[in-house]
Amino acid sequence: MATSDRTLPSANRHPRFHVIAAVPLLAAFMLGTLAPQARAAGPAPAAPASTYVVAYRNVPDVISSEGVVEAVRQSTLAAQIAGQIVELRVKVGDRVKAGQVLLRIDPRAAEQVVSGSQSQLAEAQAGLTNALRSFERSKQLFAQKFISKAGLDQAELDYKAAQARVGSLQANAGQASTAKTFTTITAPYAGVIAATPIEVGDMATPGRPLVTVFDPDSMRVIATLSQSSLRDVQLQMPVQIEVPALKRSLTAKQVTLVPLADSRTHTAKLRLELGDAAGLLPGQFARVYFATGVARKLVIPNSAVLRRSEVTAVYVQRGGGQAQLRQIRVGDLSGDGYIEVLSGLREGERIAQDPVKAGLLSGSLKSTPALRQE
Repeated sequence: MATSDRTLPSANRHPRFHVIAAVPLLAAFMLGTLAPQARAAGPAPAAPASTYVVAYRNVPDVISSEGVVEAVRQSTLAAQIAGQIVELRVKVGDRVKAGQVLLRIDPRAAEQVVSGSQSQLAEAQAGLTNALRSFERSKQLFAQKFISKAGLDQAELDYKAAQARVGSLQANAGQASTAKTFTTITAPYAGVIAATPIEVGDMATPGRPLVTVFDPDSMRVIATLSQSSLRDVQLQMPVQIEVPALKRSLTAKQVTLVPLADSRTHTAKLRLELGDAAGLLPGQFARVYFATGVARKLVIPNSAVLRRSEVTAVYVQRGGGQAQLRQIRVGDLSGDGYIEVLSGLREGERIAQDPVKAGLLSGSLKSTPALRQE
């Protein structure tokens, strides 16, 4: 009995030992089983970039033309009287309101002219009053037979001459008053100051440009087309405008053919009114695409094309969601945001619409990718 009592605790300890030892073994087994899956899974993959299926579609067949952006309302304010510039309130780039004072010319000379004309007018008005009284007396004397008809006619002539002199001097006084207002140059409409080719202290002379202002909310593009190309252009179709400096594409709101051809260059000009003119500046270069018809072409979005130096490529989606960079050869823009593919792609293939995002997801932007040509 004593022996069995001593062996009983030993027998009870063995199961606890096996249970405790089995816990790390079970954990090791589970880790060993799950570790390959975890290593295979790795970090959660990023969401694939949106794709575009390469296909043939009817796109406008276009011809391109160079153009320049200009303001519909642009004014060069010039001096109308002579005088020294005593105040310049604006600088290039300032926004101004309609009627805002831009600069002032020394008004003293104009004020003296106004004062002199008003004095002459007052003198003439006094003479007119005297001539009127003399004429009234002459009529009374003629009625009483004290003067002849010739004396009455002379008095009437003097009165009419005084009237004419007053009218002339009133016009001169009005002209002098108007000339005085020319010493203050104001903005004809709300806009932006484009140029101020003068400084305070400069001498203003009639016709000298002082300030150039334009309205940035109303812009247009002036394009030039040859007379032979003008025959093929269909102006009723949408006209696309590309501004490379802003990387923007616009649609002309209205197209107007200027009814005058250049006899030297044999070209014609077209005015393209713009609806959204935000960010445009007069003088910027623009490329205009005029539609001549509709053609069926293999096209892709122009935004999907990756351009690096002389390389033009796209990211083609492969099996498993992997994107591969492939060099392609493209043609002209169709004018609606698509570009023709001449070689390198086949109909039905999928390409990434955002090449930068696709390159980041594939990791190929970290190093120079190997280009594939097909």
